[in-house]
Amino acid sequence: MREVKIPKEPVELYKILKFEAMVASGGEAKLVISNGLVQVNGQVEIRKRKKILSGDIIKFADEEVRVRLA
Repeated sequence: MREVKIPKEPVELYKILKFEAMVASGGEAKLVISNGLVQVNGQVEIRKRKKILSGDIIKFADEEVRVRLA
């Protein structure tokens, strides 16, 4: 599991997917989230603007990241 550091919280879910290169663009991030392909803390998340906090775990495809406050 990879660790992602964020400068402040909360951060919207789609932005983490985009900035961590888990998807190619913000539009793709929003699409995979709305299609139910992303999990946050083990639960399917379909809200694109879900607020992500330090300690949250995001899983998409074969990649899993833990969010930490920098």
